[in-house]
Amino acid sequence: MNQIPFNELQLIPEIKRAVEEMGFETATEIQSNSIPVIQEGCDVIGRSQTGTGKTIAFGIPALEIIDPTLKNAQVLILCPTRELAVQACEELQKLAKFMPGIRTADVYGGAPMDRQIAKLRTANIVVGTPGRVMDHMRRKTLKLHHLKMIVLDEADEMLSMGFREDIETILSETPEERQTILFSATMPPEILALTRKYQREPRLIEVNKKQVTVANIDQCYYDVPMGRKMDALNLLLKFHDPKRCMIFCNTKKMVDDITDYLNRHNIQAEGLHGDMKQSQRTKVMDAFKQGKNAVLVATDVAARGIDVNDIDYVINYDIPQNTEYYVHRIGRTGRAGKSGKAITLCSGRRQVDVLIRIGRLVKSNIRAEKVPGLVEIQERQAQRSLERIEAAMKEAIELPYRSTVDALIGRGYDAVTLAAVLMEMHFGKNTLDVEEIKSPARYSNQGGDTAGYRKISINVGRLNRIAPNHIVGAITERTSLKGKDIGKIEIYDNNTVVSVPEHDIDETLAQMKNLKICGNPTVTTLYKSVDGDWKRNNRENRGGYGYKKKRYNDKSMSRRKNHYE
Repeated sequence: MNQIPFNELQLIPEIKRAVEEMGFETATEIQSNSIPVIQEGCDVIGRSQTGTGKTIAFGIPALEIIDPTLKNAQVLILCPTRELAVQACEELQKLAKFMPGIRTADVYGGAPMDRQIAKLRTANIVVGTPGRVMDHMRRKTLKLHHLKMIVLDEADEMLSMGFREDIETILSETPEERQTILFSATMPPEILALTRKYQREPRLIEVNKKQVTVANIDQCYYDVPMGRKMDALNLLLKFHDPKRCMIFCNTKKMVDDITDYLNRHNIQAEGLHGDMKQSQRTKVMDAFKQGKNAVLVATDVAARGIDVNDIDYVINYDIPQNTEYYVHRIGRTGRAGKSGKAITLCSGRRQVDVLIRIGRLVKSNIRAEKVPGLVEIQERQAQRSLERIEAAMKEAIELPYRSTVDALIGRGYDAVTLAAVLMEMHFGKNTLDVEEIKSPARYSNQGGDTAGYRKISINVGRLNRIAPNHIVGAITERTSLKGKDIGKIEIYDNNTVVSVPEHDIDETLAQMKNLKICGNPTVTTLYKSVDGDWKRNNRENRGGYGYKKKRYNDKSMSRRKNHYE
């Protein structure tokens, strides 16, 4: 079914008026498909990603069945996180703006119990997390015997967080004739088991997978050396200067580490994860939604309650745990017809391979990009400053500082120097406190050179008992290159192919003359591939001789000097 206008759905006048005031004209696919079916009283399984409008999809039919004269819970909505519960409750309040008698209560851990109890005394629609709902049920402050509908929102996430037992207990204590609505981004066996046990002939409503693709999102990745991810993140943020950006991490500790690092490097960032107090989380979320903080660093679960349409960048600092997490993350940008950019940071071939596999599964082209250099960043920053100044000059009507400028010029100061000093005072020094990052060499199947790197061939290999550390040691002993500058090393029976930075190729070839490696005289030449080489080399590598380059330092090199002459 295609998306249809809200005024073509069978909605009560009060909700139609609220939807219009909220600025919605056309229902999303999940809304168009779900609302009529839920209105019929059917149990529903809805498969839909975050950000497709599920709250309105179940919220409108839920509000329509409420009897406002009763002060009992008639609809219960379970959410995995506090943030999502608060957000869903706020959305329902907007929908019920013109419906007197609708009283909502959001219940979740980390908030004062007495306030929630007071709300529950008169609430006819309750939104909460499973753990806190169970607490209120045990206290007898929440009774479910008048319940008409229960909604499990983000059911897969609730199960992954360990709420299955709580959910089953809650479901078992609701009236048998209730309507059960379940929304989930994925359908693992645990979800299917719940539907079989607690739903009656549920109707499956699945958003067309093409509908939740990421067509408006430009996706790329940066392959950076191990240990330089934070520096790469710093450089990328200063290069792109996002208006609003979300950075995703897999652990709470990493959220704290990145937030601390960015703030130390003059990038204002806030972190969000489950170990924070509820008051802190609410403060961080509100500041991000209002645009007070441009950068939010969060775990996947904590970010479930963030629903902002104008996020222009999403950065995966850690590789997502699975395809669904990747789609959830990058789906935060490119919303409401706007374009967005999704960036993933990788370290090493294994992480790159995982990401490329995710890209194939979601039918996306995730291209490789090179971390911008310091000169590029400074030029981009200067261009942004120029644009801001030009815009301000076009809009300037009153110039209250004109007399100050005239006074300084009258004292003999040059106007150009004065302008440059004032720009530095306003924009700060155009300097960066991070070293450049050279992306590791990566190769196509055709065996060609990666941009910025060239291959050299050394006529010793596996049969000469050559290992990667011997090659790295030989090159770093003779040249100005460091171990981290050297790219992929491919060792075959009688030769070794090494990737070195293109601008160092002449020095490397010159310095490697008359060199012995492990006692073997060597000849080093510029590598020239011929048709079929890459296939033959790949066959040899399948024998177990593909090597990952290790990190070496000056001390380790000194211990290996006896290998080289």
